[in-house]
Amino acid sequence: MPPNARILIVDDHEDTLYALESALAPLGHLLGRATSGDEALKQLLRGNVGLLLLDVRQPGTGGLDVVRYMRRLEQTQLIPVVLLTGFARDPQLGAAAYALGVADLVTKPVDPWALRTKIRHLYDAHQRRLALEREVRALRARLEERNPAPGRPALPHPHAHTPPGGPAGAHTGELERDRT
Repeated sequence: MPPNARILIVDDHEDTLYALESALAPLGHLLGRATSGDEALKQLLRGNVGLLLLDVRQPGTGGLDVVRYMRRLEQTQLIPVVLLTGFARDPQLGAAAYALGVADLVTKPVDPWALRTKIRHLYDAHQRRLALEREVRALRARLEERNPAPGRPALPHPHAHTPPGGPAGAHTGELERDRT
């Protein structure tokens, strides 16, 4: 995903779309809009979306259904999602949303300053993560060019987890080197 990925705003009410665009415009990021879950999915699949601001209740494909579909696809599964709801906090909705990996659930009407702050941090963190993954891939490729070792990766996979109960670095020997 390029560093100029859009923030996609999805709501079935034109006035809400306009208000959300106005709230996020000062961030300086490209903004996209969709008026349905189906339209949002099409734009997500075309790529270049860096964050999704999505209304939960929509005609047709609802917000939670959009997120469920996104999480199944490698291309879209890590895109941060902020869900909007026009209803009071519903514990079941919150539980379902957070179980799908939604970053936050925001109740309308939205405080523009708080929304801007939230979106800026989520968008920037996602872009930094993507840049770091690109850098790791480039470094791996350079290492493999210099030291082709069949059957054994030169570096641990970035998604490798520390064994339960073990401190970070325990699986790579970093702790032993640090103690000496």
